[in-house]
Amino acid sequence: MNDSLSLTFSALADPTRRAMLDRLAQGPATVKELANPFEISMPAVSKHLKVLEHAGLIERGRQAQWRPAQLQAAPLKDAAQWLENYRHHWEDNLDRLEAYLRQLQEE
Repeated sequence: MNDSLSLTFSALADPTRRAMLDRLAQGPATVKELANPFEISMPAVSKHLKVLEHAGLIERGRQAQWRPAQLQAAPLKDAAQWLENYRHHWEDNLDRLEAYLRQLQEE
């Protein structure tokens, strides 16, 4: 799994990682701040962050002994664009269903 879209969707598949991204959407955070809402070990938090970093969804900096993480939204834009192609398909199907239901009500 080397393509960026696969890495993005794989990273987003986990609810803990999605929650971490939600937090990072508010601004940079330390590992401790990201770990705070979860009842998981620090090594588990670190693994989640590595997955997010590998997918290009976060960037980790260095400030003295701290390594704050920061959201990198470009991969999310690529995923949204890919999903957008299917939105038209879903809307067309819903429009056909609506027309069919309306026809049933009229009969």
